[in-house]
Amino acid sequence: MKATLNGRVVAEAPESELVSIEGNWYFPPSSIVDGELADSPTPYTCPWKGAAQYHNVAGQADAGWSYPTPPASAVERVGSDFAGYVAFDRRVVEIS
Repeated sequence: MKATLNGRVVAEAPESELVSIEGNWYFPPSSIVDGELADSPTPYTCPWKGAAQYHNVAGQADAGWSYPTPPASAVERVGSDFAGYVAFDRRVVEIS
Protein backbone atom coordinates (compact mmCIF):
# COMPACT_ATOMS: atom_id res chain seq x y z
CA MET A 1 0.00 0.00 0.00
CA LYS A 2 1.05 3.59 -0.56
CA ALA A 3 0.53 6.84 1.28
CA THR A 4 0.83 9.82 -1.07
CA LEU A 5 0.51 13.56 -0.59
CA ASN A 6 0.23 15.78 -3.65
CA GLY A 7 1.59 12.94 -5.78
CA ARG A 8 4.61 12.30 -3.52
CA VAL A 9 4.94 8.84 -2.01
CA VAL A 10 5.58 9.29 1.73
CA ALA A 11 5.23 5.63 2.76
CA GLU A 12 4.97 2.29 0.98
CA ALA A 13 4.70 -1.27 2.27
CA PRO A 14 2.83 -4.50 1.55
CA GLU A 15 -0.58 -4.59 3.22
CA SER A 16 0.61 -7.61 5.23
CA GLU A 17 3.11 -5.34 7.05
CA LEU A 18 0.55 -2.67 7.97
CA VAL A 19 -1.65 -2.62 11.06
CA SER A 20 -5.30 -1.58 10.86
CA ILE A 21 -6.62 0.27 13.90
CA GLU A 22 -10.01 1.97 14.07
CA GLY A 23 -10.23 2.34 10.29
CA ASN A 24 -6.71 3.71 9.85
CA TRP A 25 -3.76 1.96 8.24
CA TYR A 26 -0.56 2.23 10.27
CA PHE A 27 2.63 1.95 8.21
CA PRO A 28 5.78 0.41 9.73
CA PRO A 29 8.60 2.87 10.46
CA SER A 30 10.80 1.20 7.81
CA SER A 31 8.24 2.09 5.10
CA ILE A 32 8.42 5.86 5.65
CA VAL A 33 10.36 7.72 2.96
CA ASP A 34 13.38 9.48 4.47
CA GLY A 35 12.85 13.19 5.00
CA GLU A 36 9.06 13.16 4.54
CA LEU A 37 8.12 13.30 8.25
CA ALA A 38 9.02 15.86 10.88
CA ASP A 39 7.83 15.67 14.48
CA SER A 40 5.13 18.17 15.40
CA PRO A 41 4.69 19.76 18.84
CA THR A 42 0.92 19.09 18.77
CA PRO A 43 -0.01 17.14 21.93
CA TYR A 44 -2.55 14.32 22.02
CA THR A 45 -3.18 11.33 24.25
CA CYS A 46 -5.57 8.55 23.29
CA PRO A 47 -7.43 7.01 26.23
CA TRP A 48 -6.33 3.50 25.29
CA LYS A 49 -3.34 3.89 22.89
CA GLY A 50 -1.46 6.39 25.06
CA ALA A 51 0.61 9.43 24.12
CA ALA A 52 0.71 10.19 20.41
CA GLN A 53 3.41 11.87 18.37
CA TYR A 54 2.02 14.00 15.56
CA HIS A 55 4.06 14.43 12.38
CA ASN A 56 4.17 17.06 9.66
CA VAL A 57 4.08 15.11 6.39
CA ALA A 58 5.84 16.57 3.35
CA GLY A 59 5.26 20.01 4.84
CA GLN A 60 1.58 19.41 5.72
CA ALA A 61 1.05 20.12 9.43
CA ASP A 62 -0.12 17.23 11.62
CA ALA A 63 -1.00 14.96 8.68
CA GLY A 64 0.39 11.86 10.41
CA TRP A 65 0.67 10.39 13.88
CA SER A 66 2.19 7.48 15.72
CA TYR A 67 2.32 5.99 19.20
CA PRO A 68 5.99 5.63 20.18
CA THR A 69 5.30 3.60 23.35
CA PRO A 70 1.76 2.21 23.43
CA PRO A 71 0.80 0.44 26.65
CA ALA A 72 0.85 -3.36 26.71
CA SER A 73 -2.96 -3.40 26.95
CA ALA A 74 -3.20 -1.52 23.62
CA VAL A 75 -0.77 -3.91 21.92
CA GLU A 76 -2.83 -6.81 23.24
CA ARG A 77 -6.08 -5.21 22.07
CA VAL A 78 -4.72 -4.63 18.54
CA GLY A 79 -3.01 -8.01 18.36
CA SER A 80 0.40 -6.72 17.30
CA ASP A 81 2.99 -4.23 18.43
CA PHE A 82 2.35 -0.97 16.58
CA ALA A 83 4.96 1.15 18.38
CA GLY A 84 6.26 3.78 15.98
CA TYR A 85 3.90 2.81 13.16
CA VAL A 86 2.52 5.88 11.36
CA ALA A 87 -1.07 6.57 10.35
CA PHE A 88 -2.09 9.41 8.05
CA ASP A 89 -4.96 11.89 7.91
CA ARG A 90 -6.96 10.58 4.95
CA ARG A 91 -8.39 14.04 4.29
CA VAL A 92 -4.95 15.11 2.98
CA VAL A 93 -2.96 11.91 2.45
CA GLU A 94 -4.23 9.35 -0.06
CA ILE A 95 -3.97 5.70 0.97
CA SER A 96 -4.10 3.24 -1.91
